[in-house]
Amino acid sequence: MQLMIEDLMEAVVQKGGSDIHISVGLPPYFRVNGRLEPTEHDPLSAEEVQRLIFSMLNNTQRKHLEQNWELDCSYGVRGIGRFRVNVYRDRGTYACAMRALAAEIPHIDKLGLPDICKEMARLPRGLVLVTGPTGSGKSTTLASMIDMINRERAEHILTIEDPIEYIYTPIRSIVHQRQLGEDTKSFANALKAAMREDPDVILIGEMRDLETIQLAITAAETGHLCFATVHTSSAAQTVDRLVDVFPPEQQQQIRVQLSNSLRAVFTQTLARRLNPKPGEPGRVLVQEIMVVTPAIANLIREGKTAQIYSAIQTGGKQGMKTLERDLADLYLEGKIDFDTAMSKTSRPEELQRLLGNTAGAPAAGAAAQQRPAAVAARR
Repeated sequence: MQLMIEDLMEAVVQKGGSDIHISVGLPPYFRVNGRLEPTEHDPLSAEEVQRLIFSMLNNTQRKHLEQNWELDCSYGVRGIGRFRVNVYRDRGTYACAMRALAAEIPHIDKLGLPDICKEMARLPRGLVLVTGPTGSGKSTTLASMIDMINRERAEHILTIEDPIEYIYTPIRSIVHQRQLGEDTKSFANALKAAMREDPDVILIGEMRDLETIQLAITAAETGHLCFATVHTSSAAQTVDRLVDVFPPEQQQQIRVQLSNSLRAVFTQTLARRLNPKPGEPGRVLVQEIMVVTPAIANLIREGKTAQIYSAIQTGGKQGMKTLERDLADLYLEGKIDFDTAMSKTSRPEELQRLLGNTAGAPAAGAAAQQRPAAVAARR
C-alpha cells in the first residue's frame, strides 16, 4: 500500500511527536519528546520522497521550490492538524522537515507561563521579545499571549509570519495574518505598510535584518505593542544582537531607542521531563526572564550588557529569573535530571553553585519533597 503524507501526519500526532523528517534512503523519522526515532516504514526512494513532498504543494509553491531549492510553507488536513513545512535539497534530491502545530492555541495558563507574561500581554505599547533556539516553543508562547489579547481586548492584531503557524479566530479583536511570500514580499515591507493599517498589536515572526529591527523598534516607540522572536540564548545576547546589526555610528542611537521601547525578553528552551506521568508533556519549559526596569534600561543605554545577568539575578520581585535559577528549581522539584540541567546551561559553574550539595544526587525528586517552601520562595 502506497505511503501517504497524511498517514505520517496522523501517526506523529497520535504519538505526541513534534516533527517529521523525510529524506531519501531512510525511513521517515519522528521527533518525540525531543528525540529522533525511525518509523517502521521501508527506506524511501527519491521518487517516493518527491511524491510525498509535492502532494502538499500547490503549483506556485512547486515553482518556487524548483527555482530556489528551498521552501517554507504550511500544510493542514482536517481532522489531523496543521504542520509547518520546510523543503530543501540534499545531495541533489529533496528532503523535508515538518513541525506539528497544535490544532488549538494553548491557553496561557495551560502552558504554565509565569504571570509576568500576562502582564506583558496587557501592556498598551512597547517591544516584547521571545528568544531561543529552533524548536524551543517560541511560536507557541507568543501565540498564547496573542490569544489572550484576542480574548480580553478589542484591538486590531496584525501578524507577519513565515509561514503562518497558528490560525487566530477573532473573538474580541480583529486579526489579520500576512504570510511571507504569499501576502507580502518581506517583513520590512509588511511593517512599513502596517503603519497605515491602524494596528494596535503587531506580531513579527522573526527579526532577521537591520531594516526589520529598526521598523519594529520604531513601531513600539510610536504607540504599538510589538511581539517578535530572535534566535538568541540569553537576554544580554539578545540586546547585543539587535545593536550589533547596525553600523557603529548608529549603535548608540539604537541603544537609546531600545532602552525606551523594550519591555521584556523571555529566553526559553525545552528540557526533557524526568519520568513524565500519563498525559503529561514529555518536555518542560525553561525560561530566563528579563523585565526592563529603569536600572536595566540604563545598562542597555550605556552598553553595559555584561551587567544584565546580575541585574536579572536580583530582580526576582519584578518577575525576573535567570535560566540557571529556573534549571536549578526544576531539578530540585524532580522534573529534570542533573545531566539535562547541565546540558541546557551556558553557565555550569553558576548552576552548580545554585544546586550546592544536591548536584548530581539521584534523589533530587525526593529532596524536592523536603524543600517545597524553599523552592517556592526562589521562584
